[in-house]
Amino acid sequence: MRVVTTETVALMRHPSHWARGFVRQRRLPREAECALCHRLRSRAYPADFVHRRKTLGLSDDPDDLWRGYVEAIAWSVRCFPGVRESLEALRGAGWNLGVATNGAGDIQRAELAATGLTSLFDGICVSEEIGARKRAYDHFEVAASLCGTRLSTDGWMVEDGSETDSEGGRAAGLRKAWVANGRTWTDGLRGPDIVVRGVTEAIEAMRAAAAQYCSRRSSSW
Repeated sequence: MRVVTTETVALMRHPSHWARGFVRQRRLPREAECALCHRLRSRAYPADFVHRRKTLGLSDDPDDLWRGYVEAIAWSVRCFPGVRESLEALRGAGWNLGVATNGAGDIQRAELAATGLTSLFDGICVSEEIGARKRAYDHFEVAASLCGTRLSTDGWMVEDGSETDSEGGRAAGLRKAWVANGRTWTDGLRGPDIVVRGVTEAIEAMRAAAAQYCSRRSSSW
């Protein structure tokens, strides 16, 4: 199984862009922008908008606020160049592909749909929908099941995060291709198997590693 995240394959605007426009449109005080960003800085859920509706004195239905947020964030998503072609090449080579991500199902699926890549994945595993977050082993196990396969030592995870996904992926027996985005691995944990600049480079490196592995096995026979 090969696992990626929506953040790895697509460029997304930070929620602060949405918060700035929302505050200006509603003519709310400037501190409201900071409050929104603070609430949404990690992962957004419908409950966040129930809370903010009350604190900001809004009359909107919380469900409407949530849907507006999901639509705005999804609208800003753009797939990184070359990702579709690289994923199509993997599928053509017989690889199982899946998405494992934390967050609310609504927004994670909307973001992925906006990339136009949904059909290329065998399974999509979202923490809210299965009740287990990365870095839990259960999250990766369910992701593999949704892809119609099992966790194995020849599986890979492509990720641009660090501790959460690194430790979780290791515990699940997956090798890791880390999209560095100009950063250096410095968190003190065991480093990734492959460090790359982007997801297309990660895919090429994984294909090369798989070919080398098959070659070694053939020669040992």
